[in-house]
Amino acid sequence: MFGWEFPPHILGGLGTASYGLTRGMSVQKDLDITFVIPKPYGDEDQSFLKIIGACNVPVVWKENSWDYVNGRIGNIMHPDEYFWYRDHIRYDFRRIWTNDLGCIEFSGRYPDNLVQEIGNYEAVAGVLAHSLQFDVIHSHDWLTYPAGIFAKQISGKPLVIHVHATDFDRSRGNVNPTVYEIEKRGMDNADHIICVSNLTRNTVIEKYHQNPDKVSTVHNAVDPLPDADKFVKEPRKEKLVTFLGRITMQKGPEYFVSAAKSVLQRTKNVRFVMAGSGDKMNEMIDLVAQMGIADRFHFPGFLKGKEVHQMLADSDVYIMPSVSEPFGISPLEAMQVGTPSIISKQSGCAEILTHAIKTDYWDIDAMADAIYAIVEYPAIHETLSTEGRNEVNQITWDKAGYKVRAIYNRVTGQY
Repeated sequence: MFGWEFPPHILGGLGTASYGLTRGMSVQKDLDITFVIPKPYGDEDQSFLKIIGACNVPVVWKENSWDYVNGRIGNIMHPDEYFWYRDHIRYDFRRIWTNDLGCIEFSGRYPDNLVQEIGNYEAVAGVLAHSLQFDVIHSHDWLTYPAGIFAKQISGKPLVIHVHATDFDRSRGNVNPTVYEIEKRGMDNADHIICVSNLTRNTVIEKYHQNPDKVSTVHNAVDPLPDADKFVKEPRKEKLVTFLGRITMQKGPEYFVSAAKSVLQRTKNVRFVMAGSGDKMNEMIDLVAQMGIADRFHFPGFLKGKEVHQMLADSDVYIMPSVSEPFGISPLEAMQVGTPSIISKQSGCAEILTHAIKTDYWDIDAMADAIYAIVEYPAIHETLSTEGRNEVNQITWDKAGYKVRAIYNRVTGQY
């Protein structure tokens, strides 16, 4: 598998989904997963897979001693593994800047030179494809499609790409031609395409002109939360309504703010939280001030790990008003800790959730009505809380993993 993020160092839902799926697949005892990311930190959970950092794979031969390599990267990669990769360099990558080990340094994030990093990651894939034994190549999201294609060209092994989002989702239709070309090339070269929702599947078929027969939906899921009962609401008089995610155009934060104003015209017993970061954060802070509701609004910034679950558990309502959401794991996480969720009909998770309230992202009145009903009527809150938790606890990654395995069997001819 080629990925871009892996917990605990994540910047969004891609890392969460990659972790959940691979952990869910690990129950299949005859399956060995090697997961490549640009830059590991050494504290990733490798109990159920092997992680390779692209930043530690040499692409240019440089003379180094075993002790030197051990001192440089021994805490993350065994020196013998480094030398094995060095012995399998087959191409001249000297045009790319490399460090003293002949390795490319990656940011592990989404820098301004992202397209260059994607190309560098592809070079690493060439070395790995010559070095490793594998049956299937699985590329997560557009950043890793070139690497997957290169590995397929070298090995002749089937390529499965996993579409977690398309640029149509991220840009509200104002598609970046460079990104579109990378996405389209990945889909054209894939033996099979996995989409996280039927919404995304339809986009792949219609906008990228793919044969429906090679495009499948495998909905995302959530990891079981064994300590869910530990996350309890702090006692307080006021109700809490939370938006948690990237504060970007795709997520519809302005609709959340507008709905908040509408709710506050009916009751003052509510506070609103917009947790996360993004390019529209300052704009949202200004909008809240313009609407005169700044005293009822909080911006705690980016949350991770247990902070996320505690924030969701403290909330009386979770809302995801996304304009275009390929799936959306956060409502499932909210429901795990008993928090009722309101989601946009334009989200993939709306396809599988029954006990969540669904509105159009642009329907401020419907959104406000739903928030008001949940915070004012305890019976509605209790029903959505109990039924939602029961429902989401059945949506597990191991089930998604078996669907992915069936696709592997199909592309390798092992029906």
